[in-house]
Amino acid sequence: MSLMAPTLMETERFRAYGPRHIDEIARRYGLSDEIRDTVRLVSQVLPFRVNEYVLSSLVDWDNIPDDPIFQMVFPQRGMLRAADERRLAPLVGDRAARSDLRAEVRRIRAGLNPHPSGQKQLNVPTQGGEEIPGLQHKYRETVLYFPGQGQTCHSYCTYCFRWAQFVGDADLRFAAPAPDRLVDYLGEHPEVHDVLVTGGDPMVMSTERLRGHLEPLLGVETVRTIRIGTKSVAYWPQRFVGDQDADEVLRLFERIVASGRTLAVMAHFTHPRELETDLARRAVARIRATGAVVYCQAPLIGRVNDDARTWAELWRAELAAGAVPYYMFVERDTGPYDYFKVPLAKASEIFRAAYRELPGLARTVRGPVMSATPGKVVVDGVEETVHGRFFHLRMLQARNPSLVGRPFRARYSVTAAWLDELELAPDTPADIAAAVHGTPRPELTRTGSTGHQR
Repeated sequence: MSLMAPTLMETERFRAYGPRHIDEIARRYGLSDEIRDTVRLVSQVLPFRVNEYVLSSLVDWDNIPDDPIFQMVFPQRGMLRAADERRLAPLVGDRAARSDLRAEVRRIRAGLNPHPSGQKQLNVPTQGGEEIPGLQHKYRETVLYFPGQGQTCHSYCTYCFRWAQFVGDADLRFAAPAPDRLVDYLGEHPEVHDVLVTGGDPMVMSTERLRGHLEPLLGVETVRTIRIGTKSVAYWPQRFVGDQDADEVLRLFERIVASGRTLAVMAHFTHPRELETDLARRAVARIRATGAVVYCQAPLIGRVNDDARTWAELWRAELAAGAVPYYMFVERDTGPYDYFKVPLAKASEIFRAAYRELPGLARTVRGPVMSATPGKVVVDGVEETVHGRFFHLRMLQARNPSLVGRPFRARYSVTAAWLDELELAPDTPADIAAAVHGTPRPELTRTGSTGHQR
């Protein structure tokens, strides 16, 4: 890894800005009173957090409020239902109404589908009859691990499907205090060879804390791949370049690779501007120098990246940085979903148009993909038949392993934006139809020798 002397920007200390700093941000960047008040109102319900790098290096302050990065990190009017905003507004700032405000916030959050696709009901594994905190096991070979100290991010994305992790409600949050239960669970489930460390963002942790969560996995022989889901390369690349323990975290990555495991950094780049800075490109280069592989994924988001030119530019920038374009996701049905959603028909057109512009090495990307209750469903295209138009769909991943790779069809719709809005074709195989409609047979959902049914 390169240990060149860092610049002043690279060594800048991290500082987070939240709702209580909105007046300071508004004065600094000339935000209107309306925008300031909107952020203050909406952030009562949805999380708001930003940092100096995002403010000074990524947001285009000459294009407010339409700038895509501004839309990504600042709560906007329309993210909450108009009726909810009207009920919420008179309670904000009224000391006598604090209990009413808390109750109203809880009510609104409950209506925003805080845990989509059965995360709480279907994904949480059990051991000895008890649910294991901070773990999800949806697919046979992969376990998601949420280290408790990594359940924030350097900045919050307004579209994030994990927004419920950040609002301070313990009942909504996935968090594991230590990896002990994970290691025990992996010992009972040798079919799991892939652990995805996620959040929040694990890279908000110090290297010492991160090591405490990752190194125990090296003692589990059946774990062959460790993935780290992170937005830090886009939102705080200093984590790998100039932070006090940046070199130390890269040495930890080297140790994982030297153990014979594959270390994959799942970098979330949503817009090509996030890869335009020298800091971001240096961060990717330093990560790759450890032997880790950088995969890139992001959702298709209305008002942010819902055009083919933006995606083609993003994927080419990722390839140029030595990273692997991996997934274009469909925005999940949670949080401010109606504000950001893109119909599947438009999503499919955007993907195909952008894909056509790519060199062969960038055509590793898959999409548009719905990470839905039965699994990851990709829209492969649209078919014209004598019986009408159909979406061609395929199960890229599934709770039931026998469904993986299987194609099926659904009636074409110009408005449907999620799997449950589609009408399956009459020739859909019965087991796929059952999975899509939420009635999988129990014997098909077992993923482990001990009858794990999550």
